[in-house]
Amino acid sequence: MPTSDVTTVTDTTARAGETPGTAQPYLELGLAEDEYARIREILGRRPTDAELAMYSVMWSEHCSYKSSKKHLRYFGETTTDQMREKLLAGIGENAGVVDVGDGWAVTFKVESHNHPSYVEPYQGAATGVGGIVRDIMAMGARPLAVADALRFGPADAPDTRRVLPGVVAGVAGYGNCLGLPNVGGELVFDASYAGNPLVNALCVGAMRVEDLHLAFASGTGNKIILFGARTGLDGIGGVSVLASDSFNEGTGRKKLPSVQVGDPFTEKVLIECCLDLFQQDLVVGIQDLGGAGLSCATSELAAAGDGGMHIELDRVPLRAKGMTPAEILSSESQERMCAVVEPSNVDAFMAVCAKWDVIATDIGEVTDGEHLVITWHGETVVDVPPRTVAHQGPVYDRPLARPSTQDAVEADLPDTLRRPSTPDELRETLLKLISSPDLASKEWVTSQYDRYVRGNTVLAQPSDSGVIRIDESTGRGVAVSTDCNSRFVYLDPYQGAQLALAEAYRNVATSGATPIAVSNCLNFGAPTDPGVMWQFERAVHGLADGCAQLGIPVTGGNVSFFNQTGDTAILPTPVIAVLGVIDDVRRRIPTGIGAEAGETLLLLGETKDEFGGSTWAHLVHGHLGGRPPAVDLERERLLGEILVAGSRDGMISAAHDLSDGGLAQALVETVLIGQCGARAILDDEQDPFVQLFSESAGRVLVAVPRTEELRFTEMCTARGLPWRKAGVVDPESPGLEIQGVATFGSEELREAWESTLPALFG
Repeated sequence: MPTSDVTTVTDTTARAGETPGTAQPYLELGLAEDEYARIREILGRRPTDAELAMYSVMWSEHCSYKSSKKHLRYFGETTTDQMREKLLAGIGENAGVVDVGDGWAVTFKVESHNHPSYVEPYQGAATGVGGIVRDIMAMGARPLAVADALRFGPADAPDTRRVLPGVVAGVAGYGNCLGLPNVGGELVFDASYAGNPLVNALCVGAMRVEDLHLAFASGTGNKIILFGARTGLDGIGGVSVLASDSFNEGTGRKKLPSVQVGDPFTEKVLIECCLDLFQQDLVVGIQDLGGAGLSCATSELAAAGDGGMHIELDRVPLRAKGMTPAEILSSESQERMCAVVEPSNVDAFMAVCAKWDVIATDIGEVTDGEHLVITWHGETVVDVPPRTVAHQGPVYDRPLARPSTQDAVEADLPDTLRRPSTPDELRETLLKLISSPDLASKEWVTSQYDRYVRGNTVLAQPSDSGVIRIDESTGRGVAVSTDCNSRFVYLDPYQGAQLALAEAYRNVATSGATPIAVSNCLNFGAPTDPGVMWQFERAVHGLADGCAQLGIPVTGGNVSFFNQTGDTAILPTPVIAVLGVIDDVRRRIPTGIGAEAGETLLLLGETKDEFGGSTWAHLVHGHLGGRPPAVDLERERLLGEILVAGSRDGMISAAHDLSDGGLAQALVETVLIGQCGARAILDDEQDPFVQLFSESAGRVLVAVPRTEELRFTEMCTARGLPWRKAGVVDPESPGLEIQGVATFGSEELREAWESTLPALFG
């Protein structure tokens, strides 16, 4: 394997041209032999150390999407002009932006920080939050709220006990210090995530439509200003999951970890500084410094512009001595932004930064050339066509093949599993499921988050979706939910992705909001495995086709590959985030039932005998096989429309979707969240076990005032939505009575539901 030939002499482009045979550490930096050969062909010489560093990080899976790009194009192919009508910025931008009415635009995105969070749980999760927040800032928006979708190995495993508390503390520590409410997310445990947890962070922000900013460097002579924190040695090689040895050999310095180190207080000031700059119209283009640091920011700004760029790297403020050009370009030090500013506005720009005590430095300018040129103390260390770095990396058509085991998995039906049949068995099963780590209350986690800071949180976890007010004068707000049942995706990637979409869509509609856009974080194993690529391709097509059917666009997202331990991949986990808009948050629908006696509980949708990939099969029998529940997206759309209409007309007082754990879980959560009793009624013509624990899609439990019951049910019947009476709200009840099955006291339910996570991690 080639090794580094580091010397104290700066490796300039001139020196690179004179020493074509110098061995370079391209393999250690994650570049394949043919990729390295292509770089030499592009440049007409060997790359300098700094150029090699740039190409290695920008051509990594994380930045270039080289194994997924071929399949991701399908999102564009299936997006219609009608779906694009409200889309102001989409795939390829820092975050998607949609027009939500009244002159408001909302931007949102979900990204992964999986591997760093395993290596260093606190900082990995914290900087995951910081990075996604800066993506929202880069669009010109004020960040409003965050959410997190977390997955770990078995809850009682020693390594989970090491990783989970640190991840939760990192999410809480960064978000709380920023003053951003954490309004939702997921917490899932499965053996496949042991050694490879998933930490997916979401942020949503709002702006006036005219305040939208994009990442491009145009206008010859415009200045490039780096502002925010100083650049250090932390995070080098982070995006390519590599340590920084190749850049550090011979320097005599202690190697720092490839996980970034965050400072939320610096980021909080940076947010306010950016908003001030936007308000004064001092920015032409802007880019955050996240994965690949300056390598990404400079190459992407230049590639999206109409000229070239010259950067004087020795002007970059540093917090470590003796950093090389390669290290400065590859550092992923947090809390940094890069802006393109007209010369006439530079003084005003600097004044705003000084006002907020933010370090700002003019490091270069836009040129009339075609290359990104970076100098170091007057010598050229980078001279590249920027698009070859940012957008023209390798694109692989990886082999894909349906796994040979898939037929056996689908044939392994859960039908032969012993089902509870007596009232005592059903009672025991309900208590077992609601106290399991997957279905138990997540209050131990969410109590560490500030869910209501800034005063605009309308709904937050444990509600089905988070709802945030964006306009205090009109009450306009947005709802967001993230969802994925990875067992369903494992059984059928196409249908499983659509089920994840359907659940997130339904959760948003359950709050009374109209779903309008999608983001995603696609977490899979190694792309070199044909079976993994088959899962990925099927999931992408399922999601894209589902969005086309529902008429809502995918605005952007993230792909995270190589999520596996040894040769064992995680369950395929395409986390789907859906954004909805509600014109007045005062009509939002809460999850818990209220205390008005006699309100009717109605079950909307159809319950079928569907237990493939179900929580019951998994937790009670350790079984994963068969087919996932059927998905009917037209029915999901109809259900959403009826929920929104019921919210708008005051016909629904509470609503909770049915998903993991089925009706039993929904009843328990509705009672405990609302702190109000209920009597549930089962259908005499269907097996009680199926009614209580089936995870059929397209179902919601709603509470309807007696005065609105006839009007609401007539609307459902007229529009063809199945419904049945499922019970009645009873404030005098001691908890939950399931007629013909069992009665549960509220304290019994609360102890079972709320004590699990504190016992494991408290």
